[in-house]
Amino acid sequence: MDTIYLDHAATTPVHPEVVREMVGCLEKTYGNPSSIHGIGRQARRLVDQARNLAAQSIGAKFNEIIFTSGGTEADNLALIGTAFANRNRGNHIITTSIEHPAILQTCKYLEINGFDVTYLPVDSSGRVDIDTLKKHLRDDTILVSVMYANNEVGTIQPIQEIAQLLSNHSAIFHTDAVQAYGLLPIDCEDLGVDLLSVSAHKINGPKGIGFLYAKNGVKFTPHQYGGEQERKRRAGTENVPGIVGFAKAIEIMMKKRVENFHRYEQLRRLFIDTLNDRGISFEVNGDLKNGLPHILNISFPETNVEQMLVNLDLEGIAASGGSACTAGAVEPSHVLKAMFGAHSEKLFNSVRFSFGYGLTEENIQKAAEKTADIVKRLTS
Repeated sequence: MDTIYLDHAATTPVHPEVVREMVGCLEKTYGNPSSIHGIGRQARRLVDQARNLAAQSIGAKFNEIIFTSGGTEADNLALIGTAFANRNRGNHIITTSIEHPAILQTCKYLEINGFDVTYLPVDSSGRVDIDTLKKHLRDDTILVSVMYANNEVGTIQPIQEIAQLLSNHSAIFHTDAVQAYGLLPIDCEDLGVDLLSVSAHKINGPKGIGFLYAKNGVKFTPHQYGGEQERKRRAGTENVPGIVGFAKAIEIMMKKRVENFHRYEQLRRLFIDTLNDRGISFEVNGDLKNGLPHILNISFPETNVEQMLVNLDLEGIAASGGSACTAGAVEPSHVLKAMFGAHSEKLFNSVRFSFGYGLTEENIQKAAEKTADIVKRLTS
C-alpha cells in the first residue's frame, strides 16, 4: 500500500536535485572551509555561494546570514543571544502563546534565568491583536518574538504592523519564519524584522541545517563556543553538504514559490470540497483567507484525534495532530488551547493535513475520501 504523505508541515521529502548536489559534495568537497589550502577554499566557496543565495531569498546582506543546525538552534540563538546581550537595557520579553516549542521552551529557560516573559493571547483564528501587544509593551522590553505563520493552523501574523509599532521602540524584533519560508514572500527590510529563523527541511532540503538572519548592528551573544566560524557568531565546522543541499533547495524554491502557493491552495480546496461532497461534519481551524495554503487543520466532531490518526495510518495516510516536535506528547495542542480555550472539544478531535512536493489531485481526492469513510465509521 502506497502512503499518501500529508504531513509536509512536519518535514518535507528531500528534492531529488538536492540529493544529487549533496552526494556530489560528499564525494568531492571534503575540505574544511576554514583551511587555507585549495581544498579548503573549494569548500569555502560553496558555503559563500550558499550564503549569498540565502541572503538573496530574504532581501538580506551576505554577512547577515548565520548558518545553524536548523530552526530550533536559530530560534535559540536569536532569543538567548539577544536577551543576555541586552540585559543591561531591560529584562522583559514578549512572545505569543502559539509559538513553536523552540520558542516557548527557550522562553521558559529565560524565565528561569530572571527574564520576565509575556505570552500574548490570540483570537479564535490564531491571530495576535496589535493593540494587545501595544498594551504589554514596556520601557524595559528588549525583545519581541512573533512567528510569521503558525505551524499547526497556518495563520499568518501581522508582522509588518508589529514592526511598524516597534519602529519607535528599542525592542529587537524576531520572527520564526520556519513554516512561512518558501511560500510567503519575505524581504527582511520590508518586513522590518531584526532577526528571522529558517530551516531547510521545510522546503525539501536536508534536515540538520538552517539559518538565522541577524540584521547588521543587532547585538547578541553567541551561546556556542569554539572556533571563529560564522564571524564568531556560531562556532563549529560548517556542515558543507547540508549547506550545499540547502542552497539547491532555496534555488528551486525561489523559482517555484508562487506556483506552489497556488497549487497547494487548489489541493486544500479539493480536500475540503471532497469532505463536503461526502456529507462530513467538520470545521476548519484557523483562517483560510489569511493562512498558509499548505496547512489544513480540521476539527471532526464526535471523533478522537488518536483514533483518527491510527485509522488514517492504517489506510496509508500520514497526517498529524499538530506540531511534529510534540507528536509524542499526551497533552492537547497548545495552539488550539490558546485559540479555543482549555475545555474545547477541538483540542481532542482536530487533525492537521499539510500538502507539498509530489502530491497529485488524485492523491488528495483519495485521502479525503478515506478520511470521510473513517469519520463516518467512528461516528456511526
